[in-house]
Amino acid sequence: MTKRLRVAFLAGLGLLLVFWTLAYRYWQYARPEGSGPAGPAVAREPFQDVWTDQSVLLLGVGDSVTAGFGARLGHSYFDLLARNPDDEFDDMKGLCLSAVMRNLQVSNIAVSGSTSLRHLEILENDLAIQNPTLRGLVVMTSGGNDLIHDYGRRPPREGAMYGATLEQAGPWIENFRIRLERMLDLLDEKFPGGCDIFLADIYDPSDGVGDAATAGLPRWDDGLEILAQYNRIIRDAASRRANVHLVPMYKTFLGHGIHCTNWWRGVYCREDPHYWYGMNLEDPNERGYDALRRVFLIEIAKVADRFRDPTDLEPAGHSAGQGEPLL
Repeated sequence: MTKRLRVAFLAGLGLLLVFWTLAYRYWQYARPEGSGPAGPAVAREPFQDVWTDQSVLLLGVGDSVTAGFGARLGHSYFDLLARNPDDEFDDMKGLCLSAVMRNLQVSNIAVSGSTSLRHLEILENDLAIQNPTLRGLVVMTSGGNDLIHDYGRRPPREGAMYGATLEQAGPWIENFRIRLERMLDLLDEKFPGGCDIFLADIYDPSDGVGDAATAGLPRWDDGLEILAQYNRIIRDAASRRANVHLVPMYKTFLGHGIHCTNWWRGVYCREDPHYWYGMNLEDPNERGYDALRRVFLIEIAKVADRFRDPTDLEPAGHSAGQGEPLL
């Protein structure tokens, strides 16, 4: 009997060790992507009526997130903002900018792999001054590649800061602040007819843990704080300019990075515990792009009145030409 108990105990212990090994590997390394819609629900009510007949240019600016790296044709967040694809999810049919802007034009000048240094050059040299009759709706992701380029394969430098200490990165962070302000000024200058800029902050594939080594990358002790400094600059710029609106990409993607299966973490998303990034860890996968277009649409809809034709905003009982200012 003693021998049988010993064998049973050892067998049970072995099975327990196998279970915990498999569980550890799953919680630490699994990246299930899930299927179907991703991200927050978008209210349908703001999209029931046409916002404007004015010509509006939807302009994409920035890096591979806005360029749509890895997405099928028509399924990047930029493309999804403009119009619904044939295989659109039921809850998003009719929720796009072409449904509310009758004369929507689109242009995407975002470049995969580019940094904010390159974005400034593009806005300075490649974006023409637009016709004053054209209104701008700019969607923008910038700064993420400044942090991660080279992934520590070479010594850190401006535009490729991976592995830098906070002290070392200090001047580069300040340069980003100056550069971002200049980019926003340039967009205002290039759209004499007015523009609204929807600027996303930078997401964190480590889900706030900062353990890049889990994803096979070199350790970066100050990475989270440097990311936080960049995001403070982006959020501050949006808070000080009436026509710049923050798109909370960082918050939206928390819980959908390399620790998406970790149920004990505060950012765990019980409703959708899945990975929203691509194989390269830099860009969204298609479910991530779906989630991102939703948060952009939510922020755009919040300021829909800024795009409405002036006659649609007249107070009741008043008409143009009677000396009353239009809203």
